[in-house]
Amino acid sequence: MDYDIVISGGGIAGLTASAAFAQAGFDVLCVDPTPPITDRDSAGADLRTTAFLQPAQGFLEEIGLWERLADHAMPLQTMRIVDAGGPEPVARVSKDFEASDISDRPFGWNLPNWLLRREMAAQLAALPNVDFRPGTATTSLFTRDAEARVGLSDGTRVRCHLVIAADGRNSPMRKAAGINVKTTRFGQKALAFATTHPIPHNNVSTEIHRTGGPFTLVPLPDFHGRPSSALVWMEEGPKADALMALPDAELEPAMTERSCHLFGPLKLASQRTIWPIIAQEAERLTGQRLALVAEAAHVVPPIGAQGLNMSLKDITALLDLAKASPATLGDSAMLEAYHRARITDIRARVAGITLLNKTSMLSNPLLRDTRAAALNTLYSAAPIRKTLMQLGLGTK
Repeated sequence: MDYDIVISGGGIAGLTASAAFAQAGFDVLCVDPTPPITDRDSAGADLRTTAFLQPAQGFLEEIGLWERLADHAMPLQTMRIVDAGGPEPVARVSKDFEASDISDRPFGWNLPNWLLRREMAAQLAALPNVDFRPGTATTSLFTRDAEARVGLSDGTRVRCHLVIAADGRNSPMRKAAGINVKTTRFGQKALAFATTHPIPHNNVSTEIHRTGGPFTLVPLPDFHGRPSSALVWMEEGPKADALMALPDAELEPAMTERSCHLFGPLKLASQRTIWPIIAQEAERLTGQRLALVAEAAHVVPPIGAQGLNMSLKDITALLDLAKASPATLGDSAMLEAYHRARITDIRARVAGITLLNKTSMLSNPLLRDTRAAALNTLYSAAPIRKTLMQLGLGTK
């Protein structure tokens, strides 16, 4: 074989998988058609952030990545849910989830996606058994019982025991294997950018529900001496496009009003990006000599920091199976065990987050009142609150 594993996709999940399997002693090729953009101000930079919840942070520590990331990470000590669904955009119900209720550690640690790509790519460069080829795409997949053969955009073909598809919601490897997906479209888009504000965030991640979807502020380190947060603003597609087109002088008061003035006047602190929102799940997580992970397997709206944390659970499950029996890497028994290990959790979380997102989009005033009452009732009961926190972290 040319490699033990070929990883299609060099996003955060693909880079993490490459580091994890290489650290475990496997020979890895990782390819991605687009070189990672690793500077905050470069055109095309991914200005979204990722909150690594406790289990995910532990996994990054195990595979040697956390040492590179720790100094850049912003701890998330409190998650605040705010309902602002009344006649005016003001907070009428606010409930805090305190990490100290269930743990002596933060819920998670937030990092910008562009920085994650920079540090993860640097880690791969330091590993002798990883061949990382940004600017190269996977173009074909041929499998049989003993091996997989992957065609690359540079005209070469490589042989391996296992192909890991970490190549996104439109995964070419998943399509090549003929695996179908179920997609739910919400008619939403999300604006993502960095902001500054005069009132400190105090390590509180704040999710505000009114209509159109959540408006979420996640703590970042200070920027130019001012408190800073990553903002994800979900809205109906046409409204999101209109917001994206506004000049700064009009967007800033609009986002300040949508934030219920909880942090004072918000100011743009980066370029803007916009992303479509869908939920998606593959009908199977495997094909012959192929495992789907991350957005090739499942896509969820950005609620509750679930997306990449689900992805790292995929990688953890696959890595554990590979380490338990390296000699049978990629065979049908291993891949069937991977599918069984992950499919129930994936389906439950996709369904749950889809429901939460639809609830957050409510525009009918009576239904928004019902949402506020449910939030107040559910989150005020300590046993329910703790159970919800443990479920969100994936520790229950």
